[in-house]
Amino acid sequence: MSKKSVSNTVISVSGLCKTFELKKKEPGLKGSIKSIFSPKISKVTAVDNISFSINKGELVALIGPNGAGKSTTLKILTGILFPSSGHAEILGLVPWENRKKLAYQIGTIFGQKSQLWYHLPPIDTFDLFAKIYDLEDTDYRKRLNYLVKVLGVTEFLNTPVRKLSLGQRIRAELVAALLHNPKVLFLDEPSIGLDIIAKKTLRDLIKKLNKEEGVTIILTSHDVDDIEQVCERVIIINQGKIVHDSPIGELKRNHLNKKIVQVMIEESSKKLKQLGVKVLESDKHSMKLEVNTNKVSIAKLVASLMNKYKVTDLLISDPPIEEIIEEIYTKEK
Repeated sequence: MSKKSVSNTVISVSGLCKTFELKKKEPGLKGSIKSIFSPKISKVTAVDNISFSINKGELVALIGPNGAGKSTTLKILTGILFPSSGHAEILGLVPWENRKKLAYQIGTIFGQKSQLWYHLPPIDTFDLFAKIYDLEDTDYRKRLNYLVKVLGVTEFLNTPVRKLSLGQRIRAELVAALLHNPKVLFLDEPSIGLDIIAKKTLRDLIKKLNKEEGVTIILTSHDVDDIEQVCERVIIINQGKIVHDSPIGELKRNHLNKKIVQVMIEESSKKLKQLGVKVLESDKHSMKLEVNTNKVSIAKLVASLMNKYKVTDLLISDPPIEEIIEEIYTKEK
């Protein structure tokens, strides 16, 4: 967890659990009738005794495979669902007990569920939200003008939502979520379906909001680039349990003792077996190597490469974060 002062804690979760009851039905008419009079009930634990805290201004990724419990956790934290047990507070408020009061303090974006009126232009939704949040007209107009400019919404402010591209709609969703100056922003798969340019724009906007307004942001995403480029800390949840919680840099350092070394050389490459590394790619003037740092020192490898070849360029990097996450999932199964 973060080493910041406890007094900065914005989100506190302790022993949180959520269990759903599912009714099982046997096939056919007989099964349907039987399920009415003597239904078989099974219990599914979506969130299993999780605890964590998030401090003011943190950018945190909450990630895991489908069905891991990410969205259920967010729905509990935003007051949509009641937990089966455990406790949570957002800005000192218990979400499921103070949902209306909390709504004035948080913003939410669920990538697959729009809060914009489909047949109306975004400005109509914004005006409605200003009334819902009891915003003074002067303050609302000032805030709206700022967000519209920063998020680049001006050109389609009066265009019906149904005619907007997905990237435009997400930007409008952000305006709607930020009109009331929330202190905490929950983003559940906000980049789903966006193209590369739209994703980059969204990531830049999230970082800008965090830096300039100090908004605490919790992001769920299956896009590894979202996690690496936006977040400072990652909480991994699998089968309802937290299996890892650390800064992203620490995650990389501690869970895969590997480095990727890319080398450009003047002459043709020679056999590399004697270097004790795994060759991922190799052609006449370049090599991509995977190095297990427990077995081979990076310093010795670089010295060996410089001795054997006329090196024109060399890049040392960490392995893709998805490999690290996959390894953690595998260990926890």
